[in-house]
Amino acid sequence: MDLRTSAATHKWYPVYTSARAEKKAYEALTNKGILAYLPLHRQLKQWSDRKKWVEEPFIKSYVFVNVAEHEQTEVLMTKGISRFLYFSGKPASMPDRQINELKLLMASSFELEITEEDLQQGEKIIIKAGPLKGMTGEVVSLRSQKQLILRLESIGCSIIVHVAASYIERF
Repeated sequence: MDLRTSAATHKWYPVYTSARAEKKAYEALTNKGILAYLPLHRQLKQWSDRKKWVEEPFIKSYVFVNVAEHEQTEVLMTKGISRFLYFSGKPASMPDRQINELKLLMASSFELEITEEDLQQGEKIIIKAGPLKGMTGEVVSLRSQKQLILRLESIGCSIIVHVAASYIERF
């Protein structure tokens, strides 16, 4: 059995990139044949003479790689990659479910923002309608709106999704 094609031996890992090097690091990883994911979102940028829509990394300084343990050195030898994130002395891995949920969020039409604040835990909820149906999270009341919080604990940040209260229910 070839270890490179065995999904059971591969895990998703968040890796820290050099400052503003997410896109180049992602490109270098994919050129090496490493499965990587860089969540991007469109943002309107303004310069002194013009405005332009650009694709910006959604989570600054992070790229996600799907590799086996023996391939981690190859990831570290990639230009733009600084280090793996560690938890309890081992590289922190993420469940496939979290990456799939992040991809679903990025593909949705919901207004997204990211925060590194340690948001207070609220009621556990599940989305019962719309393109995010079945996703779970926590409700936090900010700016008088109900917002769904999805925690990506292995990278230490939270994603805030603006969702109508009618789309959520307690569980």
